[in-house]
Amino acid sequence: MDKRYEKLAHSIASEIIFSNSYGKTMKKWRELFGISQTGLSEYLGINPSTISDYESERRKNPGINVVKRFVLSLIEIDLETGGKIVNKYVHNLDTEKIYYVHEFASVINGLDFVKLIEGEVITNEDILERVRIYGFTLVNSLQAIMEIQSDDFPKLFGSAQERAFIFTDVSTGRSPLVVVRVNTTKPSIVVLHGIKGETLDKLAIALAKRERIPLVVTTKKLEDIENILKKL
Repeated sequence: MDKRYEKLAHSIASEIIFSNSYGKTMKKWRELFGISQTGLSEYLGINPSTISDYESERRKNPGINVVKRFVLSLIEIDLETGGKIVNKYVHNLDTEKIYYVHEFASVINGLDFVKLIEGEVITNEDILERVRIYGFTLVNSLQAIMEIQSDDFPKLFGSAQERAFIFTDVSTGRSPLVVVRVNTTKPSIVVLHGIKGETLDKLAIALAKRERIPLVVTTKKLEDIENILKKL
């Protein structure tokens, strides 16, 4: 197997193994690949109920060999039909220095998300409770502005538009909000890391209000934020 696909397989397998809910994570990845329980079980030569039992956690935590077979089968099935899903995620891994995409095992609302990252809400706090977040994208704002083309922007959304964008290397917050403003697809929430509310550019605040996107700032250590969110 191509080393790029091996890297993807290792990434998915690690997420399943270290997840707090291996069943939900297995189901999430199967659905992201658009493969039914029946289709996967036929490929593996097992009963569909076996897949169902793992996803509902009626079976004990799968071992490394089971997870490896599960993940490799998803990748191989997709490659046999053109590799559309695989190549999307491989691209994400290739550009991880610019941005990193993570999907949650289950949805979280905006208020809980802000609490987890110890954020300060700057705009549109009234809609936070209704905001649903299925994952987050960590974006190096300086590199993104310099290197990401408009055609690449949708790739930052991974498998779901309803997600948080966390911009790092932020100075005033203007550039990230301009990027969000000029693109059709919008994240559910924008987080500016390493900056305080009083130093935000007024245009950034105005753009967030106009787009009705909650704008949040946080100075919590980035490594701690990542560790918390990657467990969801």
